[in-house]
Amino acid sequence: MSNRLIRRVAVLVFFALLAVGGLCTSMAKGSIDIPMYQIAQVIVNHSAGDVNTQVLWNIRLPRTLVGALVGINLSLAGAILQSVMKNPLADPHIIGISSGAGLAGVVILILFPHMEYLMTPVAFLGAMGAAVLIYLLAWKEGIRPVRMILAGVAVSAFLGAGISALMVFYSDRVHGALMWMVGGLSARSWLHLFIIFPYTVFGGFIALLGARRLNILSLGDEVARGLGLKVEITRFLMTAVAALLAASAVSVVGLLGFVGLIVPHTARLLIGSDYRWLLPASALLGAGVVTMSDTLARLVFSPVEIPVGIVMAFLGAPFFLYLLRRE
Repeated sequence: MSNRLIRRVAVLVFFALLAVGGLCTSMAKGSIDIPMYQIAQVIVNHSAGDVNTQVLWNIRLPRTLVGALVGINLSLAGAILQSVMKNPLADPHIIGISSGAGLAGVVILILFPHMEYLMTPVAFLGAMGAAVLIYLLAWKEGIRPVRMILAGVAVSAFLGAGISALMVFYSDRVHGALMWMVGGLSARSWLHLFIIFPYTVFGGFIALLGARRLNILSLGDEVARGLGLKVEITRFLMTAVAALLAASAVSVVGLLGFVGLIVPHTARLLIGSDYRWLLPASALLGAGVVTMSDTLARLVFSPVEIPVGIVMAFLGAPFFLYLLRRE
């Protein structure tokens, strides 16, 4: 076994342990601390017992699992977009894909609250529409990272203006939308887990199947065509997968930013740019980062809870500036 392979396996194991640690910490810590042995008992043999059991089973466990799946989805979406758009700063939130999903979600929340079950497919349409618009605006004899980031910022600002306009016109209905725009895991339940889980399984499976094509695509369009890859079809299909993953996450927790930027870059520094390894590494690290950030959001100003999106913004903004200056 080569040194590179050993290193990559070790990094994957480390990220897996980090994800497990994030899950355990999220379930154990809060306004009531729950011992690890009791967590194991409740998960293995659930029964309606004391207060700790009720808190864990009805509140913390679904919230933690939703946070892990959201981290997986956003991290995979960011990793895919960075290859498809040939942009090291690509992220569903920064590029504007999340804003497309966000506008669609706010329309449902404010105008059609009784149709909340349509949130995910509608958010996907919004995310995909934003992705196509950004791609068309940035295309001029090929894709360049600077044009892509500028087109993403412009589209994100335009869609953000649409969200603000809706909130002004329907100011009596904006409380839920405000919390949703920040990005938070408060009051996430088993229903939200059942909503996002199929999209995580399907999107993650398709992403892993496309890892080899993403490797070829990252070499550049001309080289990829020379190797027989149908560049535009691949780019469109993988963008659709990224939009689906991002939209499913947005429909459950709202506009949670910077996960798709921080996690893939961190994973790439440790495991390399081979997407066959980078995608699973990003998924594991994303699960750990979001669950740990949510635990921090619950504890830092306890008993007041802040949305996890605020914690991610504090972490992500300096990281974004670092990448911008380095590039």
